[in-house]
Amino acid sequence: MAGVHCFGRPQPQFPPLRIYSTISSNTLKTPFGNSTQHWHQRALPNNMSQYSGKIVFYEGKCFTGRKLEVSGPCENFQERGFTNRVHSVCVRTGAWLCFSHADFRGQQYVLEHGEYPGFYSWNAHNDRMGSCKPVGMHGEHYRIEIFEGRHFSGLSQEFTEDCSFLSRQGWDKKWINAIKVYGDGAWVLYEEPNYRGQMYLVERGDYSSCNEWQAASANIQSLRRVINHF
Repeated sequence: MAGVHCFGRPQPQFPPLRIYSTISSNTLKTPFGNSTQHWHQRALPNNMSQYSGKIVFYEGKCFTGRKLEVSGPCENFQERGFTNRVHSVCVRTGAWLCFSHADFRGQQYVLEHGEYPGFYSWNAHNDRMGSCKPVGMHGEHYRIEIFEGRHFSGLSQEFTEDCSFLSRQGWDKKWINAIKVYGDGAWVLYEEPNYRGQMYLVERGDYSSCNEWQAASANIQSLRRVINHF
């Protein structure tokens, strides 16, 4: 996702709030349950660099107003003295999964390296954002297999490149019920062709049903790789 630039942006007038979050040995709420071990498997594998990137959230459009700098998982912006209304974002390093609500819940947004001057630039319909976490990345080798049925049943097809419309690549279904991510990188799934509609992130691992990537529906019609920049 290319960064969207806003020229002539004013300097923020308030000092930043800084968060350098680390994962403790205590149980942590995650999109994949309350298990710390499960969080490590999905998001921060052992061979991943301890430095997970940096993202900056702004209260105002075009990078104005108070800002919140984050360098690790953040469960609740408001508990850190910030707001749950975000109008612009700057991803300085890494790739990030942001959520419309606290505790890694709600609508998902994948933000990669670049500038986002308004919530429309990350495909949101409003400015609500309450939590975020870095995307787990292992390298630059991408491979994903999609399945027609739950629990890896039925027809399957593999991809190593972005696909703007699955039906053009021989996948004649409008749904995906299970996924295996074999490669190093993460992928974004979209409900509509051309990378539009609600999006979902899948990292390396097995997903036996759409519920495991937090989707209410199995409808997926395009997918792309997450590109990480450090």
